[in-house]
Amino acid sequence: MKKNAVVIHSGGMDSSICLALAIREFGADKVLSLSFEYSQRHPPELIQAAKICKDWKVDHVQLEIDCLKEITSSALIGSNIPIHHETNKPPNTLVVGRNGLMAHLGGIHAHHLGAHCIYMGVMELEGANCGYRDCSRKYMDLQQEILRIDLDMPKFEIRTPVIRCTKKETMDMAHELGILPYLLEETITCYEGIRKKGCGACPSCKLRNQGIADYVKANPDCRMPY
Repeated sequence: MKKNAVVIHSGGMDSSICLALAIREFGADKVLSLSFEYSQRHPPELIQAAKICKDWKVDHVQLEIDCLKEITSSALIGSNIPIHHETNKPPNTLVVGRNGLMAHLGGIHAHHLGAHCIYMGVMELEGANCGYRDCSRKYMDLQQEILRIDLDMPKFEIRTPVIRCTKKETMDMAHELGILPYLLEETITCYEGIRKKGCGACPSCKLRNQGIADYVKANPDCRMPY
């Protein structure tokens, strides 16, 4: 199974936009969706990732890295810790090193498949608003350099097409791709695993729902699915 790109695909909107962009550039048969099961408190996102891939006719692989719960703690691993976000501190949903680990594993698999890049739907907005340290382009540049050394591929890329977008701008991108209504229906962003508007209280829902409100304000004639 040879591929041109691997997309780290959570089943959320941003990584699904990355998947659509990769498909547009390379074709569905040359793209792999790679999801990770890490005992996340919102496992329905993995079901949606698989469904999206089936609908878009993209190969999909799910890897288990549930050892994370043995070596770190986070409200995003399991569901026993209430979600909270103290002022001037990262929320307790931060999973230390998660994006770096996923990038490295994704890069290794991409190399095995003959691919020259991976896509990740990380956003600096989440770093700024949610304290996620592993969501910046600076962080991804460092990861990319390490992968280039490990893989002996000086031009290997970690592509982050939404990294400097607002949530409203990601919805503009999805609209341009012709997939906005589909993604609003099918993706899961909520940390409680609730579809559509989600729980409305977790950091991820707040960003998504504010993005929807901003998009509707800028496009008052649009028809949103909810």
